[in-house]
Amino acid sequence: MGMLDATVSIARPAPADPGPADEALARAAAAGDRSAYESIYRRHAPRLYAVVWRLCGGQAARADDVLQEAFIRAWRALPQFRFESSLGTWLHRLAVNAALMDLRGRPAEADGEGDECLAELPGREACQSSRIDLERALETLPPRARAVLVLHDIEGWKHHEIAEELCMAVGSSKAQLHRARGLLRARLGEPA
Repeated sequence: MGMLDATVSIARPAPADPGPADEALARAAAAGDRSAYESIYRRHAPRLYAVVWRLCGGQAARADDVLQEAFIRAWRALPQFRFESSLGTWLHRLAVNAALMDLRGRPAEADGEGDECLAELPGREACQSSRIDLERALETLPPRARAVLVLHDIEGWKHHEIAEELCMAVGSSKAQLHRARGLLRARLGEPA
């Protein structure tokens, strides 16, 4: 056997079994299998919670309620799920819609609300982690500005999609995004 014929077999650990695919779980859950639905919940809840938590301004109790509402809606709507998108995408949309409905259901706050909270946070020099700074500053943004920022900059939505979901003009979405970014830059001590 020549030198080029020799192969070295490297043993790689087998990947952890991810369990049944989402489609199989969704079909079983749609047929009433509660354990399949629990698997769907365990698989997708952490990612969805992160999105709704941000949309809810870091308010854990509200985020919990919104996430619960999203999964209740999913349970009810699962028999009509057409598998035209991935289950994760569908659940993500349900969760974001639940958070936006929660936002719409709250009384409209004054434009400047949150600005005074922003000023009360400890200065940038006092914080070691810029991520913690960013999360804290994000929590203090006015709800609509925060929603636009999260949907646009974090979730990748387009302004026309945001405007439609939040019942506002595209120009208002752009203005809210500009405002939110300005507030964040000011809080984080960055130049405007």
